Amino acid sequence: MGVDNAAVTGSESAAREMASATQQISTSVDAGSNATDALTEAKLLELGEDCFNNGSDPSVLMIKPADAQIVAGFAAASGRNREFAQTKTLVNVIDLIVSPYGEYKVTLNRHQISTHAFLIDPAMWRSTVLRPFSRTLLSKQGDSDKHFIVGEYSIKHMNFSADGMITGLS
Repeated sequence: MGVDNAAVTGSESAAREMASATQQISTSVDAGSNATDALTEAKLLELGEDCFNNGSDPSVLMIKPADAQIVAGFAAASGRNREFAQTKTLVNVIDLIVSPYGEYKVTLNRHQISTHAFLIDPAMWRSTVLRPFSRTLLSKQGDSDKHFIVGEYSIKHMNFSADGMITGLS
């Protein structure tokens, strides 16, 4: 998810390339009118409603680490209470968001594209083998062998509109 890569069919002179996850998700919400805006709870709820209306039940909110502080701030909204036990431990994290459209486990991903947040249903994704990996001995030079390794795999999304992403994040 760290690169926004379109699929390339390939040819005799160019290798095939798989489409990144961002290319396999068609449901999206723009973060705001600017090119880069902060993640908001309102945009998350809008995306959750869109996914729900598309027949999906996403269960994971995948965000970049910098957005974890924003999500932790959702708990400070007016009318919400936090219970503190008699302890010396300060907890400032949200692990689970319960919305009208489902429950989302908050997962940090340091490798994802930093301008996106993803609402995904892991059951909709598959790892596919397009060509099994094989190894062919090419030549021998002294004590070393040269091998040719070839294989193709990709990720496959079962329903492009089932998952969603918030784009244009700062």
